[in-house]
Amino acid sequence: MRVVLSDSFVRSFIQAPPDIQKLFGKQLAHLLRDLRHPSLNAKKYDAERWQGRVDRSWRFYFRIEGDSYVFLDIIPHP
Repeated sequence: MRVVLSDSFVRSFIQAPPDIQKLFGKQLAHLLRDLRHPSLNAKKYDAERWQGRVDRSWRFYFRIEGDSYVFLDIIPHP
């Protein structure tokens, strides 16, 4: 799978704390190996988007388009 980062994802990622950025890298590696990795808790968020877990308080959102994961946003989880 290829990774595509949207402009909004990049802006949010840059604003995220350094420890969250590092954890996202770890979770991205898990995602590229296995969408169903337990620590990701990846699930369909709506008809087009998926949600994955960075940690207990941060989530990332992405779409699957062909052979690509298109990352849309990374935000604190309410």
